[in-house]
Order: sequence, then C-alpha cells, then structure tokens
Amino acid sequence: MDLYGFIKEYFIDSIVYKEGYNPVNTATFALILLVSVYLIYRFLRTMVIFDIRFALHTLPYIILGSSVRIVEDAGFVNPPLSYLLMTPFIYILIFLITFSSLFISLRTSVKYYPYPGAILAASTLLFLLLNLKIENWWVFPAALMVAGSITFIYSRLSSALNADNLSIAVLFAQLIDGSTSFLGIQFLGYWELHVVPRFFINTFGPWIMIVLKLSVIVPILYIMDKDTEEDENLKGFIKFVLFTIGMAPGIRNGLRMTFGV
Repeated sequence: MDLYGFIKEYFIDSIVYKEGYNPVNTATFALILLVSVYLIYRFLRTMVIFDIRFALHTLPYIILGSSVRIVEDAGFVNPPLSYLLMTPFIYILIFLITFSSLFISLRTSVKYYPYPGAILAASTLLFLLLNLKIENWWVFPAALMVAGSITFIYSRLSSALNADNLSIAVLFAQLIDGSTSFLGIQFLGYWELHVVPRFFINTFGPWIMIVLKLSVIVPILYIMDKDTEEDENLKGFIKFVLFTIGMAPGIRNGLRMTFGV
C-alpha cells in the first residue's frame, strides 16, 4: 500500500460508514478533538470573549476550510499536497492559519483577525467559481430559507428562552448543516455517511435531519442559557464550538452540491 492508500484507509475511510468501518479510529479522533478543544479554551479563556462578534469574525476561516475541501474533492490537487486537504490534516492546517491570525491580532494594536481569513476564503471561492460549473444554484437559497425561517421563529422566542445572539447563530449554523443534508439526500442523490443519522434517515426519511438538529441543539442551548451560575465565557466557547461544527459541514455540503462535486 502506498502512502496515499494508507492515509485514505486509516485517516479518511475509517471515519465514515462503510464496510469495514473502524469505530476505534473514529473514537480516537473524537478524543483528540475533545482534548484539543479543551486546551484551546484553557489558553484563550483570559484573552478572548467568546460571543457573537468572535463567532462572526471566525466565520471567514470556517468558509475557508469548507471551500478548500471542495478544491480537494474536485481533484484540483494531487498527492502529496492533497494530503493536507484531507481529514484530519485539513483541521490542523485551518487551525494553524486561524490561530496564527488570532494570536498576532491579540499581540498587536491592529485588530485585523478576520481579514486574512476573508481574503483567503474569497480567493478560494473565486477559484472554484472560475474552474467549476454551477450545477445546482438553488441549494444555498433553499437551505438559507429553511434555516432562516426556523431561526426567525426561535429568535422571536429568545426572551422566553433566555437565548442570546450567539445561541441564535448556533441554531442557524446547525440548521444550515441539517438543511443541506436534507436537500442533498432528498433531491440530489447524496447519502449520509454517519451511522446514527443514516439509521433515522432510513427509518423516517431525509426530513428527519432538521428535526434531529432541533431536538438536540434547542435543549442544549436552553439548558446553557438558563444556567446563570456557569462561567459565561465557557458557555460562549461551547456555543462557538457548536457554531463551528454546524456551519463548516453545512457550507461544505452546500458547495459540493452547488458545483455537483
């Protein structure tokens, strides 16, 4: 087996549902992710306020990570460079870019944190637009309509739920993920890779992805927003993580379907 085959089998295929699915590797990645997230919070907790402003300033880097994955999905890069754009190495690459920009911004008087990510994300999206044909232009508008409509209702109830703007953004991000998954499976022939969502989809249909998001995320947000004793910045960090892990796959799914990759 060559290096590419080794990476594909043990780092990529092992985290999706297929014949020979390896839950040990998936659990290992999950454990590494949890430890990494904890260490990041411990390092940044006294330097960063994790609020809606920080989440929006990080959004360009999320878009960058999602769009760079499409560059690899579409076959524009070959080994060994393509290894950097595969799971889990792409997480490390985007983290290093993001963290470097944030750290420099925190250490200087010029607060330019979002701008490098915005420039890189815009450049990557422009490259995709110039080199790929748009196959399904309606995907993002449809996903935004579904996610936006439900999020609007949630925002109207924000006072009763004690929900802040970051909670609203978290729900929207998670619904973007759920909506793009629903649209891809229902209308474009895509399929769910992960075991638990696939079980529910096979049982109830693709629409269940949106219901699952609501049934999991809304209670989590409600519990956090009702708890007045917990550290507010810790709660903000947890919400930021939920925002990221919703928006990143949602944007990637939408881009893949838009370009028919």
